Amino acid sequence: MRITLTKFGWPQVVLLPAAILCAMALLLRAGPLVMPAWAVGIMEAGMGALLIFTLAFFRDPQRDIRHVENALLAPADGTVTGVELVEENDFIGGTALRVTIFLNIFNVHINRAPCDSTVSKITYKPGRFKNAINPESARVNESNDLWLVRKDYPEDKLILRQISGAVARRIVCVAAEGQDLASGEKFGMIKFGSGTELYVAVRKNARCLVKTGDKVKAGLSPIVRYE
Repeated sequence: MRITLTKFGWPQVVLLPAAILCAMALLLRAGPLVMPAWAVGIMEAGMGALLIFTLAFFRDPQRDIRHVENALLAPADGTVTGVELVEENDFIGGTALRVTIFLNIFNVHINRAPCDSTVSKITYKPGRFKNAINPESARVNESNDLWLVRKDYPEDKLILRQISGAVARRIVCVAAEGQDLASGEKFGMIKFGSGTELYVAVRKNARCLVKTGDKVKAGLSPIVRYE
């Protein structure tokens, strides 16, 4: 499987590895003059591990995204931490199913569209940076909402919420209002630990396919199916 680095990671995906490599080179040259070799080795290993982690975090693995008829795909990699009914009156206008996905620092952080949809509105909200696994984070943290309408079923409204976390400090969204997104299409990321929520208008023929604790992958795992 071919793995590339995401363009959404700029500038960190370039600047952080470059800074780490420069520090490693400087330590390798000057370190032995002021500290024992074993200390230099430990520090070099630590910075090497940090370099690997940085590159791994911004990985963008190639995925065979296949259209799944009458289904919504996971918008993010991670663990499902909540499946519940809530009232959402800003866009959906009634009861909605909310699926919450927590992304730890080892997950791929690319966000993908859950279905063929049109972006009706995008709303960014500044806020705090609580741990994204905390249920309160969705209410108080920095977030970015995409209001989506299913292409073939305009009566079906969705909200996809990108939520920053305790480590994350940057939400990236390259989608634009009025833009059409294909199912599984990449539109952004959240840098470092974070959360993603999907709000789905409740319909009698809509069946949730996931439960708390399930692992999902963006663009691959169906989370709601319309019978």
